[in-house]
Amino acid sequence: MNLVHLAASAGYTTPPLWRILTKSGYFAGLSGAIGATVTYAATVRPALRAPGNEQGDIDVLRRRSATYLAWAGVVLLVTGYLQLAGRVARAGKGMPFGEALAPGNIWDFLRAPAAKGAWVAQGTIYTIQNVVLVLASAALIALFLPRVRRHLDTLARTALPLTLAVSLIAAVPATAPKDAEKVIDLVCDQVHIVSGTVWIGGLAVLAALATTRGLLSESAGALWADLWRRFSLVALICVGAVLTSGLWMSWKHVGGIGQLWSTSYGLFLLIKIALVLGMVTAGGVNQFWLMPRIARARRSDATASLLHLTLRHFPKVVWAEVALGIAVLAVIPFLSGSARSEAGSPPAVTSGSIITVGAALVLTLAASLYITARTSDALARRGDLTVA
Repeated sequence: MNLVHLAASAGYTTPPLWRILTKSGYFAGLSGAIGATVTYAATVRPALRAPGNEQGDIDVLRRRSATYLAWAGVVLLVTGYLQLAGRVARAGKGMPFGEALAPGNIWDFLRAPAAKGAWVAQGTIYTIQNVVLVLASAALIALFLPRVRRHLDTLARTALPLTLAVSLIAAVPATAPKDAEKVIDLVCDQVHIVSGTVWIGGLAVLAALATTRGLLSESAGALWADLWRRFSLVALICVGAVLTSGLWMSWKHVGGIGQLWSTSYGLFLLIKIALVLGMVTAGGVNQFWLMPRIARARRSDATASLLHLTLRHFPKVVWAEVALGIAVLAVIPFLSGSARSEAGSPPAVTSGSIITVGAALVLTLAASLYITARTSDALARRGDLTVA
């Protein structure tokens, strides 16, 4: 039985093309904006400010960073508008997506009164979200102007909390959560989104910056070794957050292992899991093989080898991760409903044993990530390259 027949038999409705494009595009816009601003603040800016870097290399990477951030603002603005139009098309009885793009229909949607029992109108929440989105986009788009680029650090720091707020504000419920479990659902959902966008978006911005290798000096390898080292820590934290929140969300939506291949939701989730594991594997290659070699080349002052590793080998693996990340974003629109509802299973019920098992899994994951970082450091200290 193929996926189409399975979807039909389970009552699963394939989302329309406009829904697929707007939702994937929206998360791509978030990844570009959140990932770029967080990565610039946590990785690029500290590495550029470290002593010993060539001024020419700093100027090249600052210019490219400013250009990337500016285009990220454009993408966020466009995809945000399309996502808002998609919300209009899905509201009430719905309307054709082409009509939902009209500013008048969007304005009517945003001004709709609050539903019974709601503490605030849903349109008000979306209005605030999109005002913040416009402000974040404006701060980033301003970097197209040469005079404004002199204030790159200030604008990036300004845009960072605004881009995060775009996602967080949209998650604010119009009605008060019924219990603590609903609050956990909201928190895990946002942890999953933010950490995932930082991970995918950060990989994309560094891969784009690595294309400047022809403009950099022979000593740029040390700068890029610092960039990859700093981002490896950011990526490790994101992986832990994605997997932890993903465990909770998977348990909520999937009632058993068999539902991963017996329901449409489960199959799409299985595809997403496979893609994420592919990204983790590629990151493991960097962490256990390339990072130790880079560290040893840096200690031995092997300039040519360091440049080759940081700007030839490393970006190739990162581009593979970016491709897998884009595929993850393409799968997201198909994850609607839940495997439990398709299979007729009862909703997930939280209990003390579930909390205990979840806590044990989280602790195990945290320990494994700590061991990963320590093992990578240990490999970097070994002198025999054949061991790595």
